[in-house]
Amino acid sequence: MHHDPAAYEWHVAHERAAKDVYFRTSPHSPIPLSERPSFEGLAYYAIEPGLRFEGLRLIPLSAGEEATIEIATSDGGTRLARRLGSLEFALGQAPRRLVAYELGAGVGSLFVPFLDATSGSETYGAGRYLDIEPEADGTYVLDLNLAYQPLCAYSPNFSCPLTPAENRLPDPIEAGERLAAVAVH
Repeated sequence: MHHDPAAYEWHVAHERAAKDVYFRTSPHSPIPLSERPSFEGLAYYAIEPGLRFEGLRLIPLSAGEEATIEIATSDGGTRLARRLGSLEFALGQAPRRLVAYELGAGVGSLFVPFLDATSGSETYGAGRYLDIEPEADGTYVLDLNLAYQPLCAYSPNFSCPLTPAENRLPDPIEAGERLAAVAVH
């Protein structure tokens, strides 16, 4: 938990800088090799501490909700995912809900893809992702400042899960990664 705003902002900035180094130098980077020498880093919204929601509990599926679903992928395929439950929070006074999934064989973290009012104009059109680990007390932190664009946003060589309709938010989430060529308000 980050109760010191300066420490929190430093932590997010540090994470962003580390990702930029990875994208610039890793052999697994989605940035084409020819573009890496001029790659100056990903584009991000300013850090907004009010878009970090702490102490959330994973709300179990309702009786009758399908646990296993197929999620479409960017290359026209599908991936099996398991709905684990949902995280509820408030944006302004409006209640919001995002479904958390598990991809693959029990990795332990929640996969939370989402679309919002910036998708397709300021952020990648197929959505952004969050990977959330449980806190020591079993709660979760939904930090939209950590929202990232999938690798397929940077290269067609990657197959990425597309955001299911149930995770579409009507609000503009001006936090996390954004498209480079867009002016931000």
